[in-house]
Amino acid sequence: MYDSAVAAHSHASSTHSALSARRRFLGRLGLGSAALGAFFGSVLPARAQTAPAAPRRHETDDWMDQLPTAHRMIFDAVTAQGLGDVRRYANNVFFANRTGYGLESRDIGIILILRHHATPCAFNDAMWAKYGSAFAPELKLVDEKTQKAPTVNPANASGETLDSLSGQGAHFGVCAMATRRYAGMAARATGGTVDAVFDELSKNLVRNAHLTPAGIVALGRAQERGFMFGYAA
Repeated sequence: MYDSAVAAHSHASSTHSALSARRRFLGRLGLGSAALGAFFGSVLPARAQTAPAAPRRHETDDWMDQLPTAHRMIFDAVTAQGLGDVRRYANNVFFANRTGYGLESRDIGIILILRHHATPCAFNDAMWAKYGSAFAPELKLVDEKTQKAPTVNPANASGETLDSLSGQGAHFGVCAMATRRYAGMAARATGGTVDAVFDELSKNLVRNAHLTPAGIVALGRAQERGFMFGYAA
């Protein structure tokens, strides 16, 4: 044990002496700490000096860049009922920024993602009049008393409507995968083809709506472009 301690002390002394000698040598060369930092930084491996990889950009999502950049939020809606809360939250963002910060709606970028069971709420009244009976049962929107389905878009019927939000500058990302699924329901109910109904639904979206490859993907793409995430339970 004694020999080990002596050896450790001897090793530490040798290391200290070597470092001291190196400092004296560099001091004679006139290298200060800043110069030393620059020197050692220049010899780091190239991979240690590269910037972190940035997310790839895709033209399909470029519409998101057209929204204001001062403050950005994106809300995720997956049910027709949850969309009711999301609509109120989005309206609150506009209202609070106006009354609490003196900002106009043109300063605020807001996107609502309409996917899964919230997707049909992206279709206009004409599509609901034509296919509402095919959409309503799965969305649990059939009136219990009358057993009738809505003939207008329920997200535009009352309260903070999608139209009123788009009037303030909000945009909507619509899930194409879910749209095709609902096109299948409508096609079976009316004797049409899935492709034809899908094309019809895609051309009859609410104002400021954009068909996206998948709502869940658009949710991530928007966050990569600086939109903060909000949701309704």
